[in-house]
Amino acid sequence: MYGLGRLYAVETLDTRLGSKSDGKPLSYAQPSKWRTPEYFFYYFIFLTIPPLMVKAVYDVSGPWHPSYKHYESLLEPGWIPGRKVDNSDAQYRGFRENIPYMGLLVVLHPLARRLYEKFAGSSLSRRDVSSKSGSNAIETRKNTRIRFDLVFAIIFILALHGISAFKILLILYLNYQIATALPRRHVPVATWVFNIGTLFANELGRGYPLAKLASFFSPQTDGAGSSLVAWAAQLDSYGGLLPRWEVLFNICVLRMISFNIDYTWSFDHRAASPIEKKNLDPSALSERDRISIPPPQADFTFGNFLAYVLYAPLYLTGPIITFNDYIYQCRHRLPSIQPKRTALYALRFLLSLLCMELVLHYLYAVAISKSHPDWSIYTPFQLSMLAYFNLHVIWLKLLLPWRFFRLWALLDGIDPPENMVRCMSDNYSALAFWRNWHRSFNRWITRYIYIPLGGSRGSKPRAVINFLAVFTFVALWHDINLRLLAWGWLISLFVLPEVLATLAFPAKKYADRPNTYRVLCGMGAVGNILMMMAANLVGFAVGLDGLKGLVDGIVGSWDGRIFLLGAMATLFVGVQVMFEWREGEKRRGIDLKC
Repeated sequence: MYGLGRLYAVETLDTRLGSKSDGKPLSYAQPSKWRTPEYFFYYFIFLTIPPLMVKAVYDVSGPWHPSYKHYESLLEPGWIPGRKVDNSDAQYRGFRENIPYMGLLVVLHPLARRLYEKFAGSSLSRRDVSSKSGSNAIETRKNTRIRFDLVFAIIFILALHGISAFKILLILYLNYQIATALPRRHVPVATWVFNIGTLFANELGRGYPLAKLASFFSPQTDGAGSSLVAWAAQLDSYGGLLPRWEVLFNICVLRMISFNIDYTWSFDHRAASPIEKKNLDPSALSERDRISIPPPQADFTFGNFLAYVLYAPLYLTGPIITFNDYIYQCRHRLPSIQPKRTALYALRFLLSLLCMELVLHYLYAVAISKSHPDWSIYTPFQLSMLAYFNLHVIWLKLLLPWRFFRLWALLDGIDPPENMVRCMSDNYSALAFWRNWHRSFNRWITRYIYIPLGGSRGSKPRAVINFLAVFTFVALWHDINLRLLAWGWLISLFVLPEVLATLAFPAKKYADRPNTYRVLCGMGAVGNILMMMAANLVGFAVGLDGLKGLVDGIVGSWDGRIFLLGAMATLFVGVQVMFEWREGEKRRGIDLKC
């Protein structure tokens, strides 16, 4: 049990999440309830209901069900005997089919770096840091890492995007010029205008095919014009492994903004070094200091900018680290980079991958939803479970690439933040959910959008406007379409009940009645969960029309309404277990705030 507990401890995911009190209980942690009669009843619920939830979707995921013929074409041969695999999600299919090749790259890339560093003679031990030549050795380590990152990144994007790699480099050059050539007071606004404009231009221009650009600038009536278009079309044919580079470029936009804003803010620290002012050890800065304290001005070069934005392990999906943090980690190897911890993290990734494979082979929720089914042929329980497992596949299809590429970065000596701290089913608060879901993106938004806008300070209407602005950007960043805008605004709307309930039922008022407060919070959390499920189904699964069909199927009959009451009671039990799980973390000195 100890080994299992160690494997699934939050510290295994990310040392940033570990105890800040050396494992001592936090002062506000509650006594354990795990051995109380109330929780023994909850254990019984957990032993009986989840298997029925899985069975509900399995029962409609085979040739024996009338709807099978409508989605059978979306299934593919699987590796589990007697089962096909639901590989109908295009986004995850691209990742799944390339796992063997990416796995080979993950092995070869760190090995290539070790060989290069051995050749360049830039290895650096911790004793070197305190030696007389420590400063030079640190700079050598940084320069060697960045040279390798830059060369590998150029080769990487040429292989991925072919001729379009030059389009990417042009956009990056323009962004760098905005940061370094414009007057400093204009840089933030110009940065945001340029990068949001780039998101729209990439979407509308479909990656700027050279043939279209050539036909625009050259008349088609003469031979020369036709020859130019034909030549441009031939260049377009060299599109690399991933010709649609614009789909993956959104993550680069975040790093471009990070560089420009970090560069602008770096001028505010030039009068006195924060490291000297706080008497900090430069080789052992906290994450907060690594992010907030800028590197020397000489580090804001175009080469360092390219190496940061195009850093291969994090290029495609993240997680996101700031420019300041990237440069620091190029100088100093973090103590969190340990072989044993990385091995445990790799094992968790493999177990998550196995979980996804079992889900795709036995539960065809995604294929059913994509086949535009007649929802009336399913029972309310089956409808709700189809929605639930659709959301689980969404969670897993994001979790796996994020963990895969973070694992690559860990093997390469860079420790970015963990993107998914909790399972999708272990969330009851809309506010806390967004601290956990795509966590590095949430932290990026907090640093570069929410706090500069004023955050939650000031009037409540201003705070609501700031929140709406944040989720409008989040929706546009994901994809420029009405469905995701509806998702962003629904999230903003669904946060309001939680905020109002927190104001109406303050915890201090129930200090002498903790169980009463726990029950009240549980009832509110059930409503939160239902609203979060609805919003995410709209944004990432079935859309507004599909959600309407699901809701009508569930509450359109008396049987459905009775089921909904039972489902809400089951969610209440789940929420109470979530509460106690978090109290258990507090008893170990951990409070994740999510």
